[in-house]
Amino acid sequence: MAGVDLDGTISTAYALSRIEGIGIQLAHAILRRANVKPGTRLGFLADADIEKIEAAIRDPGKYDIPEWLLNRRKDTETGGNLHLIGSDLELRTKSDIDHMKDMRSWLGYRHSYGLRARGQRTRTTGRKGKAVGVRKKRRPI
Repeated sequence: MAGVDLDGTISTAYALSRIEGIGIQLAHAILRRANVKPGTRLGFLADADIEKIEAAIRDPGKYDIPEWLLNRRKDTETGGNLHLIGSDLELRTKSDIDHMKDMRSWLGYRHSYGLRARGQRTRTTGRKGKAVGVRKKRRPI
């Protein structure tokens, strides 16, 4: 389903959440709109139900899934609300980061230098390499 091999012994909601870009809330919303019980095992679904689920994953706007569940609202290129899954999501995220680097925005600067980008403290954590402790200068006696 959606280019991912899913385990048929897992309940349908949790199996859908294994797809990159689909969380558990979106999985429940998709199953609710496709009239499939979230507790049924994925291997026991009929082909018609699987087609409904795949159609809802491809175009969630058609199935009245609320737009706050989508992962790409007000897209900068198209202006519409999109939901990306799998490799499309990874490629778009990478292109967004590259765009920030080209713009030389603060977030792009942090990404390009390999620093924390979301406001975390960096004084003691996130150190890479040999710098573990702080070394003071020896005072002459």
